[in-house]
Amino acid sequence: MNKLLNYIWAFMILASIFCASATGRMPQLSAAVLSGASDAVTLVISMAGMMCAWTGLMKIADRGGITSILSSALNPLMRRIFPKCKKGSPAQKAMCMNITANMLGLGNAATPLGIAAMKELKKSNPTDAADSTMAMFVVVNTSSIQIIPTFMGALRAQYGSAAPFDILPAVWVTSLCSVAVGILCAKLLEGFPYG
Repeated sequence: MNKLLNYIWAFMILASIFCASATGRMPQLSAAVLSGASDAVTLVISMAGMMCAWTGLMKIADRGGITSILSSALNPLMRRIFPKCKKGSPAQKAMCMNITANMLGLGNAATPLGIAAMKELKKSNPTDAADSTMAMFVVVNTSSIQIIPTFMGALRAQYGSAAPFDILPAVWVTSLCSVAVGILCAKLLEGFPYG
């Protein structure tokens, strides 16, 4: 897969160079490359502070016992979606924190929690293939419900939006639909053999 992506990127770069040289716009291409690189660095630096703050808050929440409270609050839903996962297990706690981070729109902060959850789920899976709980977690993690799209709001504010969070209703509807469709598809395909 990585090799295919490398070929796609290489093709896009070569095609843009060819088009720019064929149309005599090499100076504009060079200016766009430098401007894009500069904007990317500025964006990464501005987003790093927010991501560090939220990741730290999630760590404090974990050590302060909020993980257990969230785990208990989400338990009825978790039991229905992940029936094989034990109540109060490290896997369930990591999944709850991952879902919470995704609900707050902190995809980058949710990634380490998702990896920790998958490691915990792997401990109870003797095979090399993902079981139904692992597959369902990937679906829920990927399609995640977002209550506060923090990252998207910060991006919109960075680029001059007067009301960066006016997208909330659309985000709520689309994220609820994506989670519902993802869970439904995962449940319907759960019994089919794969490999």
